[in-house]
Amino acid sequence: MIKNRSFNFPKIAFKLLFPAGFHTLFRTLFSAAALASLIASSASATDLLPSIQADYKDRLGAMFIDFHANPELSTGEFRTAKKMAAVLRDTGFKVTEGVGGTGIVALMKNGPGPLVMMRADMDGLPLKEKSGLAYASTATQLDPVTGNTFPTMHACGHDVHITSLIGTAKQMAERRDSWSGTLMLIGQPAEERVLGAKKMMQDNLWQRFGTPDYALAFHVSAGLPAGLINVQEGAPFAGADTVDIIVHGVGAHGASPHAGKDPVLLGSQIVVALQQLVSRELPPRQAGVVTVGAFHSGTKHNIISDRAELQLTVRNTNLQTRDTLLKGIQRIAVNLGRVAGLPEDKLPEVIILEESTPPTVNNDALVRRLAAVWRSKMGADNVANTESQGMGAEDFPFFTTEPAIPSVYFSVGGTNLEELAAANDGTGPAIASHHSPLFKIDPEPAVTSGVRATVLALMELMPAN
Repeated sequence: MIKNRSFNFPKIAFKLLFPAGFHTLFRTLFSAAALASLIASSASATDLLPSIQADYKDRLGAMFIDFHANPELSTGEFRTAKKMAAVLRDTGFKVTEGVGGTGIVALMKNGPGPLVMMRADMDGLPLKEKSGLAYASTATQLDPVTGNTFPTMHACGHDVHITSLIGTAKQMAERRDSWSGTLMLIGQPAEERVLGAKKMMQDNLWQRFGTPDYALAFHVSAGLPAGLINVQEGAPFAGADTVDIIVHGVGAHGASPHAGKDPVLLGSQIVVALQQLVSRELPPRQAGVVTVGAFHSGTKHNIISDRAELQLTVRNTNLQTRDTLLKGIQRIAVNLGRVAGLPEDKLPEVIILEESTPPTVNNDALVRRLAAVWRSKMGADNVANTESQGMGAEDFPFFTTEPAIPSVYFSVGGTNLEELAAANDGTGPAIASHHSPLFKIDPEPAVTSGVRATVLALMELMPAN
């Protein structure tokens, strides 16, 4: 195949397109060394898999095991960031550490062309691993956010992401003749708390390093066969808001409820009323979720407390839905307080916390462009466009929303095909979900496909001049 933008083409295309006389002229105009480099560039750009597989056996496999066995919690990814920074420097990138906390930014400038960003998140979760893997984490860590010590685990596959980023760096560094532009690799902290991308942006990320023309990221998925690439138009991840509702009351004896204002009863009415937001205020085909994940109040059986606390997660796929849900939560909570007879200074308080993120919205034209490349180079059977059935959220859109940057967030399958088939037909155990202590990934095909898909995307977006 001839790629007109880069003039990279295999030997057979060259011989077919140019007769012997022109071939001689071509060799006169361009040195034999330059021609050899041209042909080598074409081969290196298209024949990625053997090199990636060799890299996995030589070092990426061991790196994955090390990352998995040594997870670190959000904002405390000190060891992980230091190791990534060292490896990326050795690969030839200019690396800046401490961006937005523990974030790292690695740049490789390779001639004129677009600036393209690829991001990988680094943090683990406060879970005790029960996967049964030989390299399962036994680590504990003092959580910088809460001040408590927790067992830690990579229960969401971020170890796949950072290992793949390192693999991508090597492939791109070795193929500089095949692309032109500036590659930005980001190791992002605190995705699990949806804080890291925002903190890096608050640290003047684009002002310091340049605003990307394109942005990419992927997430490994336990629900897909290992190595499968899944990409969809629209919003692959929902927006999420973390909301607290403080319900005030008037304390009293449980035997004399008339003497108080019961915040448990009022809180219960709020919980039930919130469910009508999705069922009655959103259009039936417009997705939204309002879940009350925690309800805390009281200390004893016969005491009516003076306070209850509700903890909510609120999900959306567009900013209009977000506005409808958040305004509805405020309206319901405050006005039910009035219905209960609370004075104005004791009405329920609705607090939207920092752990919030907009929806992750892919650029549809860019999705179609990259999906075509992946199908061509990786095989149509290895690329899917299955829509997510959940409303999981990501903080990646803090990089891509303001200013708007054309971006694609895709998924890479992470579960052994035989295990997945057995789980689906009931002959084997269920596949552990993300954030489960049983979570595990088949790393080699996941990392290999993650690197391959990323490099192919980068080559498409940064063709050689």
